[in-house]
Amino acid sequence: MGISFWQIAIVVVIVVLLFGRGKISSLMGDVAKGIKSFKKGMSDDSSLNNDENKNNSDNSDSENK
Repeated sequence: MGISFWQIAIVVVIVVLLFGRGKISSLMGDVAKGIKSFKKGMSDDSSLNNDENKNNSDNSDSENK
């Protein structure tokens, strides 16, 4: 008992009738912005961690001298 094409089509039609195409497209745009922001935050966080690790290793080298 799997999901057939017709069941998916009926759900899609009902969603479009309830929300309209404009709201769905704006919602998808907001989701895309959120994903981009999340990816940017993750890359910024990893580069920040790399910088901190680099600074910590530089400080420990100067303390050992």
